[in-house]
Amino acid sequence: MRVISRDLRVNERIRVREVRLIGEDGEQLGILPLREAMRIAAEAGLDLVEVAPTARPPVCRLMDYGRYKYEQAKREREARRKQRSGGELKEVKMRPNIDDHDFGFKARNAYRFLKEGNKVKTTVMFRGREIVHQNLARELMSRFAQAVAEVGTVERPPKVEGRNMVMILAPKAEIKAEARASASGEGSGGPTRGRSRTAARDTAPGTGTKE
Repeated sequence: MRVISRDLRVNERIRVREVRLIGEDGEQLGILPLREAMRIAAEAGLDLVEVAPTARPPVCRLMDYGRYKYEQAKREREARRKQRSGGELKEVKMRPNIDDHDFGFKARNAYRFLKEGNKVKTTVMFRGREIVHQNLARELMSRFAQAVAEVGTVERPPKVEGRNMVMILAPKAEIKAEARASASGEGSGGPTRGRSRTAARDTAPGTGTKE
């Protein structure tokens, strides 16, 4: 479904003489007087929604605006739920010679991802002959895991994959439970069929790295 701006004029709030009308299924119905477009919408039991107010003439679409708003809110809730309950695998990339400032920045990002209930793929990328110093990369991975140990654990130990070393971090059970509880606590409501008349992040503690 096409995403439409939240601040739209609907039905009686539309104040123009004529509009270019688009049907519910996307068909072009031509340029019509506003009164005629309103009549067509009323007979179809739909709303007349001004989707392109700056066009000449403005473009209006026939739709069930109440259902559209409900489905839009539902998609947004689902996206937040996936983010908080581990529905996504985030990735943090580093080089073996990363400095302390960048390390701290990436560790804070990983902390936030884990706090939201996501897993984190930690990747150390090798360039040239850096790959022969895998012991340094493993030490870096260990240091990184310790930096986020308050909220996450190592699910998959560091392993070389091609020219990268990869480690998977997962949120602790209690952190994941908190994220799920937060997601399930969000309100939900059903759509209303008919014509419409109106149109924090947690902050990670210090990682113990030098800034």
